[in-house]
Amino acid sequence: MPKGTVLIHPAYFPSIAQMAIVAQASDIAIEADDNYQKQTYRNRSYISHTQGVLLLNVPILHTKGVRKKYKDVGVENDFPWQSHHWKSLQSAYRTSPYFEYYEDEIVHLFKEPVTSLFEHNITIHKVICELLGIDTPWHFTEEYLKNPTNMVDARESINAKVDLGIPFPSYIQVFSDRNGFYPNLSILDLLFTEGPNAISYLEKLKLPY
Repeated sequence: MPKGTVLIHPAYFPSIAQMAIVAQASDIAIEADDNYQKQTYRNRSYISHTQGVLLLNVPILHTKGVRKKYKDVGVENDFPWQSHHWKSLQSAYRTSPYFEYYEDEIVHLFKEPVTSLFEHNITIHKVICELLGIDTPWHFTEEYLKNPTNMVDARESINAKVDLGIPFPSYIQVFSDRNGFYPNLSILDLLFTEGPNAISYLEKLKLPY
């Protein structure tokens, strides 16, 4: 990772790739003025589960025919999605080596009311960085940068359909004995299984930037 500022979108319990970018950067710029896009890590995260990969999806409030800024997107709370996500994590990772070690530090993210997706993801970013021991400084952009200069544009890491070409060394995941290894899941997968070793894994990943 080149030294300098790296531009990213905030994600819902980010992918391992995005957290590697954060861990290896010298400074992070968080895109704060972009339009919201569906089917990205902005409102979804993937974890290992008994039947394979499980999607955790945050329902959002849609306005027909109107494009919204990411920072203006509201969360649909008629469905108890937070409770479902927490139960899914408990079911998947309760037997992992470090789930009990970290659960008290993240359970509030599934208990406290959420109205803004952007603000919730920023809170998640802060918590995850603290748990991983990442102290990379960060700031918000002041305008949308279509073609940013003087920084590395890593915003594509928010798109689950984009292959960044990163080789992910395997580690022992829950259910890997039956399902094999799934690369680039949520950072929670790495955290619960590798614990304090997670930061070393992130720092060693070979990134395309």
